[in-house]
Amino acid sequence: MPTVASGIGSWPGTSPREAVRVVRDMLADGHLPFLPELPGRGPGADLIGRTAALLPGLAVDLQPSGWRLTDAPGRDARRATAYLREDLDEVAEAYDGWSGRFKVQLTGPWTLAATLALPRGERMLSDHGATRDLTQSLAEAARDQLARVRALVPGIEPVLQLDESGLPGVLAGSIPTASGYGRLRAADPGVVRDGLRAIVDAVGAPVVVHSCAPDVPVRLLTEAGADVSLDTALAGDRQWDEIAGLLESGRTLYAGLLPTDRLDARPDAITEPLLGRFDRLGLEPDRFAQVVVTPACGLAGATEQAARTALRTAGEAAGILAERATD
Repeated sequence: MPTVASGIGSWPGTSPREAVRVVRDMLADGHLPFLPELPGRGPGADLIGRTAALLPGLAVDLQPSGWRLTDAPGRDARRATAYLREDLDEVAEAYDGWSGRFKVQLTGPWTLAATLALPRGERMLSDHGATRDLTQSLAEAARDQLARVRALVPGIEPVLQLDESGLPGVLAGSIPTASGYGRLRAADPGVVRDGLRAIVDAVGAPVVVHSCAPDVPVRLLTEAGADVSLDTALAGDRQWDEIAGLLESGRTLYAGLLPTDRLDARPDAITEPLLGRFDRLGLEPDRFAQVVVTPACGLAGATEQAARTALRTAGEAAGILAERATD
């Protein structure tokens, strides 16, 4: 499989029809298209709200302090469900008769546990039982979501992305308590790995874990059976050694080569650091076929024209790497 391009997920604007069709037109022919998220629509369009509203057995509502578990879904949770239904309707129409890989994004269990609050106000991460229940519910929600996408477009081969921006903080013990005066205890890496593994095993499709944060635990994610998506500019020497192990294990690197503050960067300029890293690590050029080129983070804060430019640049950068893979 040649090197391809994709996006992280978030997209500017408020029109799901326009966003879905732009992504289709730019990526469906030979790359990895994705379901755009439009947080500009407001509460319920954010990825936390979208994912929380899907959790079977757990109801949420949006409070002034953020999303919280409640006895019954609140207005914003119902809005999140309606937004997602609208988005998937657009996907069904835009991709009718199409076949290929298609990426769907949800918030990962550890970022979700560090963000959602229990009814009494503390983060779910503070309660091991609640976190375990959340992971089980998310595994079911993810499996159902991919099944829904397959049913809408039978030719789709779904890829699940779990956004885990909070995972490095969960492992480092830097997540603040609800009061803000303390920090929650660091999670055990083995428990984190097993929680992610449970979702990987449940969905029956490729899973990639994404984080824009520094200190992404590449080895842990590889052991969980996931591909890894990160901002390559933030990866240190230890992480690059782990990335080499990821690739040698046959997994995929979603390389965030395009800085979100320089979306007009030249394709050759953003691929040069990766080419240098592969050379220093002794990785053979054919490993570039295991790379998906993306922007470093989501594009919700960009203009719509800049977002289009970013996908075009990612596609051209993927072409450069694909040529190297066949040298």
